[in-house]
Amino acid sequence: MKYQVTMCYPDGDVECGELFDTMSEAESFAQYQISCYRTGGEVLHMSSPGDYPLSSDADNIDYSISEIEE
Repeated sequence: MKYQVTMCYPDGDVECGELFDTMSEAESFAQYQISCYRTGGEVLHMSSPGDYPLSSDADNIDYSISEIEE
């Protein structure tokens, strides 16, 4: 059994192509993706606050993990 992550961003869902051996690995990957999304928003805001205001979208990110049989 393998696990696949689907990220649920405010503007749509993205199915990640990578398969994970354990649920723990899949959860760690999803948490890392959420962290990257938040960090990216902060960096854009710091570089040009008027063009890229901070939004609360990062608080609305979720993920789901599906079991995939091989």
